[in-house]
Parts: sequence; C-alpha cells; structure tokens
Amino acid sequence: MRGLRAAHRPVLFDIVLAAAATFVEVGLLFNDGTDAVPLPIAVTVLTGAVLLARRRFGVAVTAVAVASAAVVTAAGYSPGGAPAVVALWSLAETRDRRVSLAVLAPVAVFLEIDNVCSPPVSIGAWVLGAYMRTRRRYVQAVEDRAATLEREREQLDLIAAQRERGAIARELHDIVAHSVTVMLIGVRGARDVLETEPRVAARTLEQVEASAEQSLAELRRILVLLRGREAAETRPQPSLADLDELVAGYRAAGLPVRLEIAGEPLDLPSGVELSAYRIIEEALTNALKHAGATLVTVRLFYGGADLEVRVHDDGTATGEPGPGGHGLVGMRERVAVLGGELETGRAPGGGFRVAARLPVGGRA
Repeated sequence: MRGLRAAHRPVLFDIVLAAAATFVEVGLLFNDGTDAVPLPIAVTVLTGAVLLARRRFGVAVTAVAVASAAVVTAAGYSPGGAPAVVALWSLAETRDRRVSLAVLAPVAVFLEIDNVCSPPVSIGAWVLGAYMRTRRRYVQAVEDRAATLEREREQLDLIAAQRERGAIARELHDIVAHSVTVMLIGVRGARDVLETEPRVAARTLEQVEASAEQSLAELRRILVLLRGREAAETRPQPSLADLDELVAGYRAAGLPVRLEIAGEPLDLPSGVELSAYRIIEEALTNALKHAGATLVTVRLFYGGADLEVRVHDDGTATGEPGPGGHGLVGMRERVAVLGGELETGRAPGGGFRVAARLPVGGRA
C-alpha cells in the first residue's frame, strides 16, 4: 500500500500543476477586461492537458506550449506564458542539462519576441528546474552511499562474528582438552587404588564425573560454533584469577580502573571464567581507546545461578568501537554461546555501560 501511495503522488502533483497552470493562464488572458471567448480558453485547456505528459515527453510538451502561446497571440490575445514556463522548468528538472539548455535558448527568444514573457522569467524557470534535478541526484547519491555502507558494515559484522566464533571454539577446545586429560589421569589413579583404597577411588571418580559433565557442557557450546582449522594456542587461557593483573595493565596505560567484587566467589566453569575475562578486557580496551574516561568501574557479582559482569566508564564518547572495530560483536557472541544476556549503551547517569549476565550452570 505504501508503494502504491508513493506511485500516486507524482500523478496527483502533475494534475494539480496542470490545473494551476491552466487557471493562471486563463486569468492572465482576460485580466484586462477582455471578454472571454471559447478559442483561447480551449487552446489553453488543451495545453494544460498536454502538461500531464511533461515527464515522458518534455521536449514535445515544451514545443506544444510555445505553439499554443503563438496561436493565442495570433488570435489577438496576450498570453501569460504559464504553460511554457512550467514546461521549461519541467524540462530542466527531468532531462539532461545539454538537452534542456538547447531548448531554452530558442524558446526564451521566441517568448520575448512574441511578447509572452521576458527572458529572466524563462531563464529563472530553467534554473529552478536544473537546481531541483541536481538536488534530487545528490540526495539519491547520498542514499545509495548510505545503503552501500550499511551493507558493507553488515558484511564486516558477519565476518567478525565468524572469526570470533572460531576464536571462542578454539579456546573452548583447549578447555575441554585439559578436562579430558585431567579425567584420564583421575581414572588411571582410581584404577590403581581401587582395591587398596576404594574410598579414595570413589572420590576420584566423583571428581572425574563432575569434570566430565562440565566438558560435555563445553562441547555442546562448541557444536554451535563455526570452528576454524587453525591450531589451538598453546598458552594457558586466562581466568578471573588473572583479573588483578589485567586491571593493573590498564592502570599502567593511564586508564583509572576500580575493581569491585560482590557476593561469594564460586568455582566457575572454565568457559564462563574465560568469557567474563574477555568481556572485561574488551570493555576496558574500548574505554581506553574511545571513551576518554577518567574512571572505569569493573564490578563482578556472584549471584548464585548467574555471574554478572558490569563495566561502566564516565567518558563523554559513545564507547562504541570505531570503523573496523568489532569488540561488541565478540561480546555478543561469547554471551550468546553461554546462553546469557548482554546490554551495552549509554548509561542513565552518563558514560558507557557494558552489562553481561552469564549463567553459571554446572560447577567445575
């Protein structure tokens, strides 16, 4: 329905414009007290009807409008030239500039010689039409550019998301590999003491069972990602135990950071700890690069079934990464893998805020 209404607007405008030009021209014909007669009225109405075709047949419509003025003048009347002026404006607004200029010169000369209207009027109508054409093309170019940039940004976000998923999958792969190694060692130890110390063997197997449950949860997360074929990194993955060192690094870089921990710390699954660490790291990086903050508050809240991570700066910038930056995309991917929630944006009291809720799930 919206498309139909948009299509009807030019038609309605053309009808109103043709009617207005006809009405003005008839008024100019008889404004000196001359008696109204059918011939000039009929010619003027016919010319107004021809104006409806101005978009498709601009040159022909202009010729008809000029010929109409010549006929009315030959009949002893003084036309105002409204249809011819509208035709010139429309020609400049819808046709190439070289075409409209080629038509303007003879038409302006003829209208002056025939005492219909002076050259400034004809030239002014053409200038207005040429300006509207230039303006319309400029607006269209801006809209096309904006659409292209939006498509490019969507593609870059998609590529960044795929890369981040690959990185997350590799990190979780390392976590699962470590858990499997621990389980293997535990099973071997339990087997060795099974006959001599069955209680020790039972406790060991319980630990292996808990580690296996956590590994299964991590494996389910890996299955929802597009994992690349690059080799996993051999360095140990960071955890929340490394948070003090991370904050100290940003303080040394000139970013004042305050770390707050609320609630009773829990033994978290490695994937949750790693994701929380990466979210804090990315939020601090954005604050350092983009926010211009004088203080950044990092808050961890252990709430039983969830771990809440909040990073709030008092900067005046948006905190969003600049062109080519995809830190928020990576945060969203990490939180989505864990089944959590993420909120980013301007804080009510000023500054930029990152708030993530990470389900703890099974304990490590």
